[in-house]
Order: sequence, then C-alpha cells, then structure tokens
Amino acid sequence: MKTLKPSDIAQYCDVHQRTVSRWIANGQLKGHKLPGRGNYRVLVEDFINFLHQQKMPMPEAFLASNNKELSAAKKSILIIDDELSMRNALKRALQSTPYTILFAQDGFQAGVKIIAEKPDLILLDLSLPGLDGFEVIQFIRQRQDLATLKILVLSGLSSTELVESIRLGADDAIAKPFDNKDLLNRVNMLLS
Repeated sequence: MKTLKPSDIAQYCDVHQRTVSRWIANGQLKGHKLPGRGNYRVLVEDFINFLHQQKMPMPEAFLASNNKELSAAKKSILIIDDELSMRNALKRALQSTPYTILFAQDGFQAGVKIIAEKPDLILLDLSLPGLDGFEVIQFIRQRQDLATLKILVLSGLSSTELVESIRLGADDAIAKPFDNKDLLNRVNMLLS
C-alpha cells in the first residue's frame, strides 16, 4: 500500500507543510504516525478521499505520478441505460466524484462489461431493450464472483417495480426523475 509524506501532500496541494499537519491533527486527513520518530504517513487512498470530501481537484502532478496506483484504487461505476441523454445526465451528475464511469446501453452489453470490467457499482435502468433490468439483477445475483457488486436501480417505472427490483437483489432504487444530490449520497453510501 503506497503512502505519502506530509511534504509530498503539501507540494501537491500547493500549501505549507504545517497546513497538512493541521489537516491531520484535526482529523480532516487520515494520517498514520510512524513508530519512534513521530512522523506521519498518509495512504494514497486516504489522500484521494480527503480531496473528494474537500471538493478539491485532483492535482495534476499527483495524477501523473500515481496513475497506476490510482486506477487500481479507483472504484468504478457502470451506467446501464438505453437513453444517451440519461447516460450523459448521470455522467454529469457523477463528474465531481473520484470514480471511473463506464457505460452500457442494453442488458447484453451490460453483461459483457460486468464480467470484463468488474465494476463496484451499477446504476441500472429497468426498461432496457433485450435483456431488461430485472434479468440483469437476476444474472448478477446468480454469480458468486459478483457477490460484492452493488446495484442502484434508477427507473421511471412504478414504485411496485422499484420494490420488485430490491426483492430480486438490487441494493437501492430511485424513481426518475431524481435529485442529483440524493443520487450522489446513495452512490457514496453504497461505495463506502
């Protein structure tokens, strides 16, 4: 697990090292004290979470030097919706998050991407051409290797269908149209 020194973080964020020490001291940034010396180290993942919580942009220098670790640590969301406008709206709603966003426009494409990409969360429309959202949920819940995959249903169907999606194995469901803030809260909760 890669760690950063407070001096590295200070350089990335263009602040004084004392500022970083203050962030650690007041609990905003999770730091781990090294035995004996009293120096701190911060896990790369904790630094990324800190940037996200503070709504700070990812520093370019940090991205360049940590690309491999970032892609491994970065969680991914697969948006499964047949409407391009909805896929774009969801992409915009999630652009401030640290997650990698992937897309599928139907149930068959979704199945292939789920197996190939192993996303951490899927945002699933129930009304899909071919294999519908209910069948996608059943497909996922029948597979042992996808047991940890979280499913958030986003649908314009009735509340009866939303309840049915949860009964089949979805972790949460939101009716369309939805509030972006509510969506972000639920996404973050499912991925934390």
